[in-house]
Amino acid sequence: MENRSALFTDFYSLTMAQGYWKKRMNRRSVFEMFFRRQPFDGGFSVFAGLEPLIEAIRRFSFSPEDIGYLRSLNMFEDDFLDYLKGFRFTGSLYAMDEGRIVFPHEPLVRVDGGLIECQILEGMLLNIINFQSLIATKTARVWLAAGKGTIMEFGLRRAQGFDGAMSASRAAFIGGADGTSNVLAGKAYGIPVLGTMAHSWVMAFPSEEDAFDAYAELYPDKTVFLIDTYDTLKSGIRSAIKAGKKLAAQGKKFGVRLDSGDIHYLSVQVRKMLDDAGLRDAAIAVSNDLDERIVQTLTNAGAPVDSWGVGTRMVTGGDDAAFSGVYKLVAKEDGAGRLVPAIKFSDNPEKTTMPGLKQVWRVRDAGGFAVADVMAQDGETLEKNARCAFWHPSADYRHFYHTLEGKAESLLRLRLRNGELILPHPPLGEIRKLVKSDLEIFDSSYKRILNPHIYKVSITEGLRALKLELMETYLGDL
Repeated sequence: MENRSALFTDFYSLTMAQGYWKKRMNRRSVFEMFFRRQPFDGGFSVFAGLEPLIEAIRRFSFSPEDIGYLRSLNMFEDDFLDYLKGFRFTGSLYAMDEGRIVFPHEPLVRVDGGLIECQILEGMLLNIINFQSLIATKTARVWLAAGKGTIMEFGLRRAQGFDGAMSASRAAFIGGADGTSNVLAGKAYGIPVLGTMAHSWVMAFPSEEDAFDAYAELYPDKTVFLIDTYDTLKSGIRSAIKAGKKLAAQGKKFGVRLDSGDIHYLSVQVRKMLDDAGLRDAAIAVSNDLDERIVQTLTNAGAPVDSWGVGTRMVTGGDDAAFSGVYKLVAKEDGAGRLVPAIKFSDNPEKTTMPGLKQVWRVRDAGGFAVADVMAQDGETLEKNARCAFWHPSADYRHFYHTLEGKAESLLRLRLRNGELILPHPPLGEIRKLVKSDLEIFDSSYKRILNPHIYKVSITEGLRALKLELMETYLGDL
């Protein structure tokens, strides 16, 4: 669950690090992590994984066994390996708050330190942030699709290994899941643990009614009957009603779960049968390879579902395998000790990076709704009531004017200074609340499951001028 080894990096990070060390290039450098496109063809993402990242950075070191392994590769000089023995991150890290709603191209994390330490962190940083942001985003989409209803994360058995399951449970809770089936995640992160029964429980008893009675006797305050082991309408719900009436006589509530079949048809029929039996308080939970599109279809159709159990397609990302986060050099110290902006060019304008240290400002209108996220040079401010031109990040002709009548909030905050934590980590529940409150400031068009409106991510005139200047400097004679 916890990694302490600095070997958790890409091999080329270490070969480059040795090159920087030999060439005496370990000067101050600044890298930024951002992502290039929204997953799931969506209109927003959720930034997740910051606390695990920071704690991993604080522990990141090379053990004697790690050094021995690197020596066995016959790629690294003894003096460089001696240097790695004392490796610790001693730089600064800036990041948005975990749980913020985020958009492509804007920096989510900024790492400022020696070139070697910044380079070695790349693989681990992307691994943690990309996966947890993907799963938190997926879960937020499911939560919205369910009309902000109750979501249960049931993905342990389908997650990609131990760490995949643990990270997914954490990220899913941030994104809106109310609980997890993963007991270890419940202990580690304080997430409520939830569950019903398996088909094997029902099959282990002489009859469904016997199975339900036994479970209700054991867990009268937490009873949910799985009703599709044999036949949902002809036997399962009928047995659940018999057992449920006994619970109701004790003043207890219960629920039933559907895990197969036509969820809309069955949930309607089950609801009617429960109501006709006088069990209007009985809840209906459903599962069975759900994702946000299925959940939204059922919600819009009026399926009487009280909670949604989502597993495989939540904890694996479903139809999008990875978050598109990248980590790029944006500034470096020159021979005179000055920090100068750096830029990477590409034939694809979307892949040309944004140079220099930056701050991200979330601009709102007078009513408090988000208008645009604006990247500015670090130290540049947005003045209230000023009329500003905001440009497309590609530095082309597209732009719009906006008068700053509402709030402009800076999003990147210092988290580590000289490798030491300076901001405490918020409780996981607070991060989860931030996701929901942050979603409220965006128009519903950006949150549509299908064909969402594209939210504006822009740059200031000053940042645009810097980018154009560097493009002219490096490309003018080509």
